[in-house]
Formats: sequence, C-alpha cells, structure tokens
Amino acid sequence: MMKTTVALSCLLMFAGIGQISADDASAEKKAYLDAESAGIDFAMQGEYSGMIRTSDGDMKLGVQVIAQGSGKLAFAAYFGGLPGDGWARTEVLRGPGEVRGDMAMLTGEHGRGEIRDGVLAVYNADKAHVGDLKKIQRTSPTLGMKPPTGATVLFDGTGTDRFENGRMSDDKLLMEGVTGKDKFQDFQLHLEFRLAFMPNARGQARSNSGCYLQGRYEVQILDSFGLTGEDNECGGIYKISRPDLNMCFPPLSWQTYDVEFRAAKFGADGKKISDATTTIRHNGVAIHQNRRMSTLTPGGPLSTEGPEPGPVFLQDHGDPLRFRNIWVKPL
Repeated sequence: MMKTTVALSCLLMFAGIGQISADDASAEKKAYLDAESAGIDFAMQGEYSGMIRTSDGDMKLGVQVIAQGSGKLAFAAYFGGLPGDGWARTEVLRGPGEVRGDMAMLTGEHGRGEIRDGVLAVYNADKAHVGDLKKIQRTSPTLGMKPPTGATVLFDGTGTDRFENGRMSDDKLLMEGVTGKDKFQDFQLHLEFRLAFMPNARGQARSNSGCYLQGRYEVQILDSFGLTGEDNECGGIYKISRPDLNMCFPPLSWQTYDVEFRAAKFGADGKKISDATTTIRHNGVAIHQNRRMSTLTPGGPLSTEGPEPGPVFLQDHGDPLRFRNIWVKPL
C-alpha cells in the first residue's frame, strides 16, 4: 500500500455500504422526484471535493456521500479527486455515517468527517482539522446537446408520437416503459435521464431502468451513485461488461449517455460474421471503448440477434424515472 494511502486511511474507516433494515422494508419503493420533498438525507447526499493535508503534503480528496434511508449514510472516498475528476483509480475507502439534526457525521476508528452547510470538514486521528471539502454539483458536458443534421429527434418535450406506449409527465418529460417506432442499424444516440431518489431501496430496486440499443443490448440505468460499477449497475452493459469507470451522478441530477453503436454483421446464410460493438460516454466520460457484445440482453423487444434494424427501448421496472432530449443519427 502506498504511503499516502496509509496516511489517508487514518482519516476514514473502511467498511461496506449498509443493508436495508426490516423497519425500512415497507418504505423501499418510496421515490422522490424533486429535491424539495426529499428531506435532509438528500441534502447531505452528494459529491464533495477539496484539498486535505497529509504526511506527504496536500492532496485532493473526493467523497461521495450516499443516503441509505432513515438518517443512515454511507461514503466512498477517492484519493486525487472524484471519478472523472482526478481519481487515479487507486483504493477507495468506504464507511458509514448518519444524519444528526442539521448536520451529518462520517465516523471511523481513526478519524471523522462532519457535514454542515454544504461543507465536509475532515479530521484525523489526533482530532486535528486537516481540510474542508465543498459540496459540488457536476454537470455533463453534453447536457442539452442539440441534434446534428440528419438526426431523428425521438423526444424533445413536445409529444410522444415516436414511441409506442409513450407517456409524458406534467412537466413534459418522457416516462419509462416506451419503445421507439423508428428502427436503426448503425447509429449515434444522445439520451438524457434523471434517476428518482429512493433512499430505502437497494441494488436493482433503486431507480431501475435500461436503455436497449437496437432493442437488443441493454445499457443499464440505475441509481449506482457511489458503488463499484458492475455490469448490472449504471453504465454497465447488462450481463456483458462492467463500465470502465462508475460515472453515475447522484439521483435527481440530469445525466447523459452518448453512444456510438455498430450493428452485428450477418452473412447471406444468416450466420453472424461479427459482433455488435459500442462506445459509450456517461456524463461525458468514456466508460466503454469499442466494446464487443457477443450476445443480446433478455427483456428487450427483440429476442434474437439478426440483420434487421431495431428500436430504442426504455425499460420499465416500476420505478419513476424521467427522460428528455433523445435523438438518434444514423451512421
């Protein structure tokens, strides 16, 4: 272990994210769609970034604080900065916390953190204050990207005519569980989505959906904020490949997928010659580069691989997500 890692480990205790309790089970599906009604746990949740003093000198530290319901919190600390903002993909320290009135405490054997008014103060084992991390709200650099010439606009808030089972919320956002009427072969896709805040839920129950490319290959949509980034978490190609980096923002933040998709190729005899491939950027950061997809994902509108084009499908798992600014450009 690096010397710097040893020094920083004195600040935060390594532990796993807590499991849902029996008392929370009945509230597991409670979902919030706006910050105003989400409460103090949501106010504490989020990303914090700043400099701390260590035995090796000053270092940037990023911390993701995750709401766990009923005042419980968890955190993930990244040396060098948050994922996509300086983290060198070294060890991640994880631990527990809790909301206490109008502040929150992150505790460990060798140090602690205190959150007040959007600032996370970090203290070492000697109870010395070693730095303050400010709460930040990151924005995807592709948020609001306009469709290029030749693109087909699937949704822009004016109607749902290009989707089967299309439903729009009162604030003119697309709801989950829709299948595009347009079919595509090779294409560029831009999609913006917003996860619901479901602090009592865990795993696949936490704001779950999915974007199926060509109706066959699922890019998972899930509240995986602060998690490790698996193939069944946000950005993962379900059952095929985990993302290279977990770039999931906190729930209720607008996020983006920017996808380049190349369809599988088939010979005249119907046999597959080459797998489908995709490059995906999540919130502007590449998480899959020319990733091969050797098989499809079950649950989509197309149950087999084949040479015919397919639609964009946004899955419904019973959780209230929202979508906007969806366009596809054939390649």
